[in-house]
Amino acid sequence: MGKKTALLCSIFMGLSLAGCGAATTPEIIMPEQPMQSSAAPVQQAAPDAGATGADAADAAVPADGETAASGKNYTVYLITMDLTDSYWKSIDDGCLQAVSELGGITYKWTGPDAHDDALQSACVDGAVADGANAILIAANSAEGVNASLAKASEAGCKIVYVDSAATYDCVTALSTDNVAAGRTAGETMKAALQEQGITEGTIGIMGVTVDTASCVARETGFREAFEGTAFTLAETVYMQDDVANVKQAVADGLSQNYIGFFGTNEGTTVGIGEAAKEAGAETVIVGFDTSDAVLALVSEGVIHATMQQNPSVMGHDGMTIAIQSLEGTYTDTNTKTDTGVTVITKESM
Repeated sequence: MGKKTALLCSIFMGLSLAGCGAATTPEIIMPEQPMQSSAAPVQQAAPDAGATGADAADAAVPADGETAASGKNYTVYLITMDLTDSYWKSIDDGCLQAVSELGGITYKWTGPDAHDDALQSACVDGAVADGANAILIAANSAEGVNASLAKASEAGCKIVYVDSAATYDCVTALSTDNVAAGRTAGETMKAALQEQGITEGTIGIMGVTVDTASCVARETGFREAFEGTAFTLAETVYMQDDVANVKQAVADGLSQNYIGFFGTNEGTTVGIGEAAKEAGAETVIVGFDTSDAVLALVSEGVIHATMQQNPSVMGHDGMTIAIQSLEGTYTDTNTKTDTGVTVITKESM
C-alpha cells in the first residue's frame, strides 16, 4: 500500500445542480488494519442556524489561500443522497473545514431532491461536465450510479465514498462500520430490555430503502445481536422517503405489543420517536444519528439511545484524501476507514 504524505491543495468548485440521481453501494476491499487518514482530527462544526441543504447546494464556496504544491487548482464536489437530512449537512461542515484549512479551494455540495439513482447519477454527470477533479459521494445504492462513476473515472476524476459506498472502484471509503454499529445498537437494546426484566417479545425494525447499503448493514448487525435469544425481530418496514410509513408501522407494532423499535437512520429514528410520543407509549427505541430532533427525543426519554456517527470527519478527511490522491501523495485504492460510533443516552448527554 502507498503512504500518505503532505496534503497541500487548492480546489475550484462548480455551479449549482438541482435534483440529480444515481444508485450505488459496493463491497470495499478492506486492509487488515483500517487506513488512518493523515488529516488532522476535526471537531464537528455547528450548522449555521439559517442554512439548509438547499442553501448550501445553491452556492459554490470559495476559500482564499495558497494553491496546491503542484500549482494546480482542483474542482471537488460533495454529492449526497438528498439535501434534506441534517446528517449530510454535518458531512458538508467537515468538507468546509478542510477547504478552509487547505486554502485556494472552490467547493460545491449538491444532491438529488429524493433518494433516486437516476437523479444522483445526473448529479455525478453534472459534476464531471463542470470539470470536477474529485467527487465525494454518499452513494444511493450499490449499483445504480456505477455507470456515471465509471464515466467520471474515465475523465480522470477521483472517487471518494463518504458514509455509503458503491461497488465501483474508489480511492477510499470513509464510513461507519455499519454492521458493527448495528450490532452495538442491538446490544444496547438488549441491555435496556433486560434492565426491565424483558427477555422475549417482538421488535420492529425501520429501514430507508431496500438498497440503502449503510442502513441494510446496520440492520444486519442489529439482527446478529439477537441471534440465539427468545426475541422475535419483525420484517423490516421501509420508509421510502415517507415518514408516514414509519409512523403507521409503529402504530401497528404498538397495537401488537411490540416491546421495542430500531431505526436505521435519522429519519426513521425521528419517525419512530414521534409516533411513540404521540401515542404516549412506553417502548424501548434505539436509533441512529444525532440531529437536534433525535437528541431532543433522547433528552425527553422517548428514545433510549442513538448511535452517534462522525460525519464531519468523513467530510474533512474525505476532502483531504481526495486532494492527496490528486497530488499523488496518497496512492492507496479501495481502502476503508471506519469512523466509528458512540452510544448516546439521556444519562450520557
